Amino acid sequence: MIRRIGIIGLALALLTVGGAGAAPDLASFQVQPYQPPKPAPAFSLPSIDGRTVRLEDLRGKIVLLFFWATW
Repeated sequence: MIRRIGIIGLALALLTVGGAGAAPDLASFQVQPYQPPKPAPAFSLPSIDGRTVRLEDLRGKIVLLFFWATW
């Protein structure tokens, strides 16, 4: 029990010390800060069976689109 409390205390101490420092210098790592994604524009496409599928009808679902060209 004491060992478990010690491990939990150590983990909390490491998390506290790690989060207390200054923000990392992202430029020195050549990393750009994360920008939240922007919503996709509204559009519709025909499905394989000929129905029209609108992107807004798929809100909250995972959507995977494949586009290709033959030029």
